[in-house]
Amino acid sequence: MTQTLTISCKLKVSEAQAAKLDATLDAFAQALNWVNQSTPEKVVNAVKLHSLCYYEIRARFGLSSNLAGQVCRRVAGSRKVAKQKNRPVKAFKAGFVTYDARIFSFREKDWTVSLTTVEGQERFELAMGNYQRGMLAGTHPKAATLVKRQDGSYYIQICVEHDLPEPQNTPKAIGVDLGRTDIAHTSEGDNWSGQQLSRVRDHYSRLRAVLQRKASKGTRSSRRRCRQLLQRLSGRERRFQTWVNHCISKAIVSRVQATHSFIALEDLTGIRERVNQQPRSKTERRRSNSWAFYQLRQFVQYKAARAGIRVVLVPPAYSSQTCHQCLWIGQRERKRFRCVNPACGWEGDADYNGANVIALLGAAVNQPPSIPPPPCPPYTGGRGAVGAG
Repeated sequence: MTQTLTISCKLKVSEAQAAKLDATLDAFAQALNWVNQSTPEKVVNAVKLHSLCYYEIRARFGLSSNLAGQVCRRVAGSRKVAKQKNRPVKAFKAGFVTYDARIFSFREKDWTVSLTTVEGQERFELAMGNYQRGMLAGTHPKAATLVKRQDGSYYIQICVEHDLPEPQNTPKAIGVDLGRTDIAHTSEGDNWSGQQLSRVRDHYSRLRAVLQRKASKGTRSSRRRCRQLLQRLSGRERRFQTWVNHCISKAIVSRVQATHSFIALEDLTGIRERVNQQPRSKTERRRSNSWAFYQLRQFVQYKAARAGIRVVLVPPAYSSQTCHQCLWIGQRERKRFRCVNPACGWEGDADYNGANVIALLGAAVNQPPSIPPPPCPPYTGGRGAVGAG
């Protein structure tokens, strides 16, 4: 089993090379929009698009044979996605070019890449750190995407395939409870607070509101300046959230790898839609809709796969209301949980309790079919145990 990762590396570009890259980016975007507008929308097959407009692409936009083929494949792929989502294909923006092994090559001995432009083949030196070097060492990438960022810098996003080890068979599970107060809390007691992330989100929300209000009023120069500031702020909150999730997922996988365990995660699919049905203030709706639990789950899954760690998804129902000691339904008030079972009476952090319940569920799900899961304790009255009755 293989895993494909994208390694982003900055290109060292001279002025002459920058002009060639800009011409290639513009020609590629113009070709994408021309093909999308000049061919029937129902045509979603790349081979058919190729037969319809290949020669016209080369004559109109000066693209090489393989770049013309990339245009057809990109339009076909966008049309398939748009058809699945029942919406039209949006106009393509300039700023990217896709490459395959015939028009892109990576050379490890001098850390350079070769790219086809509208004026021929060009070789570029990569400006990268130890992480990129370690990921690219010994590989033979066959696909990449050239990207020009808003600050005018050029990056090459290289697709690298790695062979994955077989997941370890271990009976021990580490549960991970996800939330807004604590972004993640493990059954081992590790937790990552969401207070800093909430402060950053609230700060950017207030800042955007002020700038948007000023951009609609005032003098022409002040409106222009506010729009420039809004553009500069674009993506900062998203990049900060991505960095936080990368740090958390790396720490979780490292901890699990050190304890020879596997990971049990809540399956929070559809939670945003369910939460939005509840009456809440505008601020609470914004905060809940800015959750990035799915991104954190993706980061944990791909890092765990590289480390040979199994990830098990369990349903989140009653995981925060069940006592991990006796499996009774208890009382939760914000961050505190109290078990109402007279024979138990456990009290403590609600997220820690939820993480342990998730670990129990993950261990039960991960057991082989020949070993039945442990039975639930019998119903003894009161609020009772989960599944009893």
